Amino acid sequence: MEHATHTDGLYEIQKRILDVIASIFALLIFSPIMIVVACIIKFTSQGPVFVEKSNAHMKRMGKDGKIFRLYKFRSMVVNADVLEKTNPDYQKAYIEKHSNGHYKPKNDPRITPIGKFIRKYSIDEMPQFINVLRGEMSVVGPRPYLAEELTEQQKKFPGTDKYVNEMQTVKPGITGPWQVGGRSELAFDQRIKFDAEYARKRSIWYDIYIMLRTPWAMISAKGAY
Repeated sequence: MEHATHTDGLYEIQKRILDVIASIFALLIFSPIMIVVACIIKFTSQGPVFVEKSNAHMKRMGKDGKIFRLYKFRSMVVNADVLEKTNPDYQKAYIEKHSNGHYKPKNDPRITPIGKFIRKYSIDEMPQFINVLRGEMSVVGPRPYLAEELTEQQKKFPGTDKYVNEMQTVKPGITGPWQVGGRSELAFDQRIKFDAEYARKRSIWYDIYIMLRTPWAMISAKGAY
């Protein structure tokens, strides 16, 4: 048991060092793209560059169930979280999201023209390196779930609660086994198993392996919507 605790502690230190180095490097490399995207968002749609802080979809579950604010480039109209429930033009997306096993509609009318592009290639997720530097996320880890999403999907997929508990023993990540293994094509019961398996492994080499596979997952845009 002591050996396991020591090993976990060493892993946490190594992972944090890798997270900080990788995040600084990524922000420096991708800064030109991020600046261009920020300008396009600002000039092509009304609202902030990042998804507004008040948006309920940006309140995500972190390690041990702690809630944190997720940073993402805004790919939807402002107040998208409210409009899906109140505006008839967007309620189809709300119904689809809550009836399929992905918690994500395939053809969401709230998405802006530039939003479709940046979501397809995961550019909207680049600001999450800020979350990594703040210590709320890791570069590699489980998907950062919404609290209501976890509650709802566990009801749809009985028996997944044990995987949810395992998944929450580590920080969520910008990329992870779910992204390189199918992304949004995976239903919740499949994705949460990937997440739980990742949490059990706790391997820096596995993190590096996922990092190396992530660029292809982004370029190919397989399963993205």
